[in-house]
Amino acid sequence: MPFAPVDTIIRRNSGALRVSSEATEELARLIQIEGANLAIGAAEIARENGRKTIQEGDFNIRERSSERELVLPIAPVDRIARSEIDDRYRIGNDARLILAEYLEDYADKIAKKSAILSRHAGRKTIQKEDIETCVKILEE
Repeated sequence: MPFAPVDTIIRRNSGALRVSSEATEELARLIQIEGANLAIGAAEIARENGRKTIQEGDFNIRERSSERELVLPIAPVDRIARSEIDDRYRIGNDARLILAEYLEDYADKIAKKSAILSRHAGRKTIQKEDIETCVKILEE
């Protein structure tokens, strides 16, 4: 996942806070893990249904909420999805879009809450530890 779009997502949620490069790298890493895990589950659903093409509904994600313009580029999202699944699977266009939208919403949620943690700690910069703490809190 390129860092520039991830940095854009953090910055649009950070207000006047600065963003460390380590925080951007950590969020990019988390996006990749989340996307790969979702793709593994979607591939299993496609296999159970006798298909080699992963469809939008296979991700068990709500329907696309809008036709908004996404910051996360589709090609890296596609590579993330393919990184942990068998090469025989294809990923449909609608499936790529819903995964990109979900991952962007996921990143927005983490970025927004990380900014709150940084402010609470009295810092002017969102750091990697804010991202890590946020994820721990969300997993509970």
